[in-house]
Amino acid sequence: MTQPLVPSFPLSSQRFSVSYRLAGDERTAYQRALDICLEQTVEIPDALVPAGMIRSHILGRIETFEPQAEGGYAARISYAVEIAGRDLTQLLNVLFGNISIKKGIRAEWLDLPEVMLRSFRGPRFGRDGLRERLGVPSRPLLCTALKPLGLSPEGLADLAYGCARGGIDIIKDDHGLADQVFARFEDRVASCAQAVARANHETGLRAIYVPNVTAPFDEIRARAHFAKDHGSGGLLVAPGLAGFDAMRYLADDEHLALPILSHPAFQGTYVLHPSSGLSHQLLFGQLPRLAGADATIFPNFGGRFGFTREECAEIARGAVVDMGPIKGIFPTPGGGMSLERVPEMVRCYSADVVLLIGGGLMTPGSDLTENCRRFRRLVENGAPPA
Repeated sequence: MTQPLVPSFPLSSQRFSVSYRLAGDERTAYQRALDICLEQTVEIPDALVPAGMIRSHILGRIETFEPQAEGGYAARISYAVEIAGRDLTQLLNVLFGNISIKKGIRAEWLDLPEVMLRSFRGPRFGRDGLRERLGVPSRPLLCTALKPLGLSPEGLADLAYGCARGGIDIIKDDHGLADQVFARFEDRVASCAQAVARANHETGLRAIYVPNVTAPFDEIRARAHFAKDHGSGGLLVAPGLAGFDAMRYLADDEHLALPILSHPAFQGTYVLHPSSGLSHQLLFGQLPRLAGADATIFPNFGGRFGFTREECAEIARGAVVDMGPIKGIFPTPGGGMSLERVPEMVRCYSADVVLLIGGGLMTPGSDLTENCRRFRRLVENGAPPA
């Protein structure tokens, strides 16, 4: 059998790298690292890799391999930038494509050179831009979710109005709101956006309504533009359902130019096992930034989902760690949070956070708007909960 013809063309010497955590003893872990180099690039046995450019540049390269205190090994593997090009989907494929199907491998961190970072616009607003848009220069931002599923557009709009009147900055759809018979997308969006605009007119604040535009691929763009045309101030996207590149597409759309919140639905199993999947900081920090999110929603520690404080701190670091021209974004912890937890959350995340409380503002027999005002007082004054 003759060797296939290998074309000759110039390649840069620049490479990007991915840090992986590998389970097993030294021999097993090193074999996993070698497997990654092959599987994520040439996808043939090592004995069949042609000499020359493919072996020296295209094939993944183990740059470091070190034991970890908690067990297992860490390997940093580099790839030629030309393999991913300017394509986010292909970058994700090289990062954790076929190798995601194998056990004992966890992608921890992504390190891109400047030439690749310039290929991605990233967040349109980032932390500073979102603060400016909302008129909130320093305190934590406040967010709530419209729920429960099953309310009519009018019922959801009443909630949105009450929350905006109470001083909430970001009033978003719950991620389960889509285009159901009891609350059609167009009716819900128009009603809620109008309700928040009415509250802003009365209060002088700049609250925004953020509808969920996660949808079938051929409907996402139309829903996003409908939302913009009817007064929505941002967009909610679940990249685990719609795809990271769908979110990137909306973020890059000059005719939309709206802040984007990334929701973690369908992504949980990527991070739940310590020796497989993706790290919290990568999945909920770095990747949403590359895909254009301005805030990343994730389950807070002590809530109903079981993330630890350290895992949440990792996400917060991934949201702001230096990535060249890619702006830092807001960590947005939520999931079973209450007003009593606000001081603790501010101590953990500092002021550069979006605090998300949904059902915790809707306690039976209480006034929703007054609960929202109490929420705002807690972050403005640093007062202990009553």
